[in-house]
Amino acid sequence: MGLAASGLVPAGDSLAQPLKSNLKHSVARWTFGQTPIAELCRTVKQIGFSAIDLVGPDDWPALKAHDVHSSMCNGAELGLEQGFADTRFHDALVARYTRHIDLVADAGYRNLICFSGNRGGMDPAEGLANSAAGLKRILGHAEKRGVRLVMELLNSRVDHPDYLCDRSAWGVELCETLGSDHFGLLYDIYHMQIMEGDIIATIRRNHRWFVHYHTAGVPGRHEIGEDQELNYPAICRAIRDTGFDGFIAQEFMPSAPDPVASLREAVRLCDV
Repeated sequence: MGLAASGLVPAGDSLAQPLKSNLKHSVARWTFGQTPIAELCRTVKQIGFSAIDLVGPDDWPALKAHDVHSSMCNGAELGLEQGFADTRFHDALVARYTRHIDLVADAGYRNLICFSGNRGGMDPAEGLANSAAGLKRILGHAEKRGVRLVMELLNSRVDHPDYLCDRSAWGVELCETLGSDHFGLLYDIYHMQIMEGDIIATIRRNHRWFVHYHTAGVPGRHEIGEDQELNYPAICRAIRDTGFDGFIAQEFMPSAPDPVASLREAVRLCDV
């Protein structure tokens, strides 16, 4: 079925003006999970950008066929709850990430997501020490292969109860402990608005460690337009002004009748 027939991209539909390219745009694969990957590739290119987030090896051939970049790779994790904070998972994670780092590097990509997992009653300082110990077992290999491990900040108040890496200060301390350019944070604006707010000041203060960004509207995790509380054009100007050269990936769950129109508008809002 063609794009016009599927309703994904009507013929001739694109951004009215070319993107400014001050920031690099992407979209999370799972938010268009019902869309075949090849159609999603054509859709994002029609809108005016060429990257998709949270894509694993099975879909990389389709991305390459359409000249679309995997801006954040996944597939090595055990899950959001079973992460590096718990030493019981270290051996399995090390084996999976060592193998996946090679896959990412061989495919010509850079970013590979990872997670702290849940705290499970442990003190945050213990979880940080455990995370650092586990990550150090694979960080040398990541550095050798030119891959960057990126831990996501998630909220533990609404979406991911008990998740440990739920504050920017905890994540920054982990970055400083590891002290490697091949480890950084995925600063999810939606999640951190729920947990701590003060988004622009936090970005300005910690941008050295924020190597990737996700968006979504608060409350509800839907479109990022006027019906939610975050000012995304201002946030993106702040990100731009730090000299950021990574990706901002749209990760909202479309609620409007035309999800592609929502994506197009989100990219327009963030194209500063």
